[in-house]
Amino acid sequence: MHPVQIQLVQSSFARVELIADTAAALFYTRLFELDPSLRLMFKGNMVEQGEKLMTTFKVVVRGLTRLDSLVPAVQALGRRHAGYGVADEHYDTVAEALLWMLQQGLGEYFTPDVAAAWSTAYGILADVMKAAAAEVNEAMTVAGR
Repeated sequence: MHPVQIQLVQSSFARVELIADTAAALFYTRLFELDPSLRLMFKGNMVEQGEKLMTTFKVVVRGLTRLDSLVPAVQALGRRHAGYGVADEHYDTVAEALLWMLQQGLGEYFTPDVAAAWSTAYGILADVMKAAAAEVNEAMTVAGR
């Protein structure tokens, strides 16, 4: 990622953090509107899930300046998501819900440059997660599960 893109993601997320509970609720509402079947993957308290989501975003957004140290954590996240049944196409749905939530939460601050920066960041991280998940799925296939 270009340093300007990282700065745009980080500064826009600082605004989203101010409305973290609302942002999380917006995200999950949109996610389940886009694909109601995803609701079945979430068994716990959605307020707590929203808090986890925002904490994860916070760690990832702060880590964008140190991608080399962030990648192992993102890979671990991808492996965990494979165990939850997350498929590659779900990442596209998440991207759509994320960008929609950002647009709603940031309003006029959600500029085309901010949208592009978030799309780039999410794309990079989603690719890392999908690759890690594919390793898990391949290992399970080899093991006969």
